[in-house]
Amino acid sequence: MSLLENIHGPRDLDGLSGPQLTQLANEIRAFLIENVARTGGHLGPNLGVVELTIALHRVFDSPNDPFVFDTGHQSYVHKLLTGRQDFSQLRSRGGLAGYPQRSESPHDVVESSHASSSLSWADGISRALTRTGRKDRHVVAVVGDGALTGGMTWEALNNISDDNDRNLVIVVNDNGRSYAPTIGGMARYLNRVRTTEGYENLRRGSDSFFRRFGAPGRALYRGVRGGTHGFLSRFANNVALYSNLDIKYLGPIDGHDLNALQETLTLAKSYGAPVIVHVITEKGHEYEPARNDEADQFHAVGKIDPATGLPLSSSDATSWTDVFAQSLLAAGERRDDIVAITAAMLRPTGLQPFAQRYPDRVHDVGIAEQHAVASAAGLAFGGLHPVVAIYATFMNRAFDQVLMDVALHRAGVTFVLDRAGVTGPDGPSHHGLWDLAMLQAVPGIRIAVPRDETRLREEFDEAVAVDDAPTVIRFPKGTVSPDLPAIERRTDGVDVLFRDGGEDVLLVGIGPMSHLAVEVAERLRAQGIGATVVDPRWAVPVQPSIVELAATHRLVITIEDGIRVGGIGTRVRQVLREAGVDTAVDELGLPDEFIDHATREEIFADAGLTAAKITHDVVAQVLGTRIPVARQHADTGAIWLPEPSPEPSQPAHDERS
Repeated sequence: MSLLENIHGPRDLDGLSGPQLTQLANEIRAFLIENVARTGGHLGPNLGVVELTIALHRVFDSPNDPFVFDTGHQSYVHKLLTGRQDFSQLRSRGGLAGYPQRSESPHDVVESSHASSSLSWADGISRALTRTGRKDRHVVAVVGDGALTGGMTWEALNNISDDNDRNLVIVVNDNGRSYAPTIGGMARYLNRVRTTEGYENLRRGSDSFFRRFGAPGRALYRGVRGGTHGFLSRFANNVALYSNLDIKYLGPIDGHDLNALQETLTLAKSYGAPVIVHVITEKGHEYEPARNDEADQFHAVGKIDPATGLPLSSSDATSWTDVFAQSLLAAGERRDDIVAITAAMLRPTGLQPFAQRYPDRVHDVGIAEQHAVASAAGLAFGGLHPVVAIYATFMNRAFDQVLMDVALHRAGVTFVLDRAGVTGPDGPSHHGLWDLAMLQAVPGIRIAVPRDETRLREEFDEAVAVDDAPTVIRFPKGTVSPDLPAIERRTDGVDVLFRDGGEDVLLVGIGPMSHLAVEVAERLRAQGIGATVVDPRWAVPVQPSIVELAATHRLVITIEDGIRVGGIGTRVRQVLREAGVDTAVDELGLPDEFIDHATREEIFADAGLTAAKITHDVVAQVLGTRIPVARQHADTGAIWLPEPSPEPSQPAHDERS
């Protein structure tokens, strides 16, 4: 009989025996492998925290005791134990989110999946509970060792150590990896804790000595263990860092030993002050394909064969990230001043080939985007040209450094933003929707948005040639768009992609959205509406050609995959007004709201970013009629419009209707 099927909430764990809990852990691993293999998702991190999550829910009382997961990609087990066992639509519209989500359950507290923020949340929640007289409740933060490379965790720890009168348990889930092996001094420190033989021998000796005396001895061992850590740390030089922070330290604990976990967490719960519980886990635990994957231990997978871990479908398609990786290598071969920086994402951002070729020219700073950008300013001052490769969503975290450290000092730094625009199944915290609106406010910045592989190579080379201002290259997730040649390149670098001789509509496609703009133009031509399509290539600053062409058209439509508010369309409108061009501008983009997980196609359709919808709206605007219902030809996309009803004494707006 399946135990997992009878778990509808955390308190259903209370009556299970030790052997039953072990059986449940095995069932959860089998469930995760079978289900995540069908949908894709974060498999390795969740296989590593099965016993830890069971122990947390046995010892603490969620949601009365709030759980805060750092990043949250390890929350699948938490979802299962809180009654969410339908994983059939995981990360798809209408299904479970890949991260904690408040709308799913009161057990989910923090939705943000940006790392290193959990301890700040836990600090605030625990202070609030104490201040409002709810000191009987505990706050539990689960933070990975990778997140400890981020500055926010240390800012939070500094403040947590300043006030010991609250119930706060910090679980350091230490598997030696985040997306990849954790780097830096903190990683080396934790590795010493994991591997120091003297410390482990002394810990085991103390444990076995006290256990000779039965239950009283075990209780005494638990009580004095924290107190003896000062001696143990001096002997093995391991836990001095936490001791100096004046925070109780318990560990290291085998994160796959349910008994040890429950005993230690119970001790931490009873302490009455902030406690750090150091837990050693293995990412991808007991799943050989993950354990054999040295790159990231199946951190995130697509659809796979659960038996072998091999992808169910293989593709030779080139990704945007691949093209950037090749472009960086080529530039590095030409120029020895080019260096690369990443924030714990060497492989996902395409820097691995460059790091293999030039290991001394790549700096992985850990999950520390602010430091990465400020450090890049220093590298530029020293005569190098840094290329900072980062996901667009994580660029939000370093805006101040882009503004005040790079731009203010006119530093030649190139930012390469992967996963820009709509990312799809990872949900609101991972969409790269804000970069265009946010970064174009930086004085002197130049932002390129390539529409295809050829333009990405061109624009990257142009970006690294700039040595007196920040430059940005941004591109979406997935397979690179097919090459879309220009019929003309203007002197300022603007590409004309489509022109049929008419001057009704100027469509400005921002990067990959140029493909959509051309499709719209072709549909408009079928309606007798003249259109021109341009790709600015460098979206910021607005090029003179955009102003010149806008002045000769009746309507300007900008299409981008960032938020409309403060986006490129807004900037085009402002520049046209400053130039005295009064052509109407419609800015098409994504709404200024948090967009849930769904496919890119579903999200674009919701935002009206489809050829049919844009064509329908443009026809209505150009022909001056409202269209309650439009019929569309399945092949040509032609739209039949009702005859407009002119006002009395007025002629029809346009004879082409």
